[in-house]
Amino acid sequence: MEFHSYGGCMTNIYDRLAKKSLRTGSVSDAEILSVLKSPNRDLLLLLHSSYAVRSKYFGNKVRIHILNNVRSGNCQEDCRYCGQSGASGNRETAHPMKEQASLLEAADHAAKAGAYRYCMAFSGRKIPGPDLEFAADTVRKIRLKHPALRLCVSAGFLDTQSAKLLKKAGVDRYNHNLNTSGNRYKAICTTHTYDDRLKTLKTAVSAGLGVCSGIIIGLGESSKDIVRMCRDLAEVKAKSVPVNFFIPVKGHRIEKPGRLSPEVCLKILCAFRFALPAAEIRAAAGREHHLRSLQALSLYPANSLFANGYLTAGGDDIESTKQMIEDAGFTAESAE
Repeated sequence: MEFHSYGGCMTNIYDRLAKKSLRTGSVSDAEILSVLKSPNRDLLLLLHSSYAVRSKYFGNKVRIHILNNVRSGNCQEDCRYCGQSGASGNRETAHPMKEQASLLEAADHAAKAGAYRYCMAFSGRKIPGPDLEFAADTVRKIRLKHPALRLCVSAGFLDTQSAKLLKKAGVDRYNHNLNTSGNRYKAICTTHTYDDRLKTLKTAVSAGLGVCSGIIIGLGESSKDIVRMCRDLAEVKAKSVPVNFFIPVKGHRIEKPGRLSPEVCLKILCAFRFALPAAEIRAAAGREHHLRSLQALSLYPANSLFANGYLTAGGDDIESTKQMIEDAGFTAESAE
């Protein structure tokens, strides 16, 4: 471990990264790589330094997101990591559009349980016009009853008119994940391009929507690919970055999933915190599976979590999630 002295105080290299991230709003590619490749014995030092950045923007609070899979499966895209792809052969989790009453009830439960954000996801390449109107109407009704609850929609590729409709209805954030780096995208999907995804993010931003865009770790990416993802997410001004850790759901077609240890996952979260200091960094899908007994340490770089499961996989319930947050010395930040 390299230490430097400033005014008689010993400062480790990760403290220097934290200070640079806070001062300039980013760190260099080489510095991101140094975090990803740091030795496990430095992990607590690394977490401590990343917390200095996280606490500057988010204090000691943790935002809990509830995700509702409104329409699942039967997607025409061939994303190899996804059990909702029509190419996966998985029909177990497929279901048509849920009734609006069900979505409103779930939003009520989320708000009353102390969730910060309620997210609605629609499978498919692009949401059809009638379904978009349904989504907008649902958002308006949730807004009337729970004006403080933050609302996010994920509905595939987006044009300007659709983005403006969702913004006017009361959506404050649009989710569209990059998933992996541009130079690897053809290895995980052939029915659309990385540039298609970037275009949707830019369309959302131009309509005044905040962008939620994340990645999936464990698809065979290299450390340099992770650096590229950091850069692209910074370029599109992502306000929220869910860092997902690949869950081998039924029907996935990733040939050689990466092996993820808790230490690797935590280093990646720290790298994203240094690279995007003001963004909401989320320990998202797979945290329970890959972080295991070290889940609570993810709160040092990350300031948000999902509860009650993911699109096609289960997860810790909101009460267990809140208990973990409290046990770790943090505070759940509700929408109210």
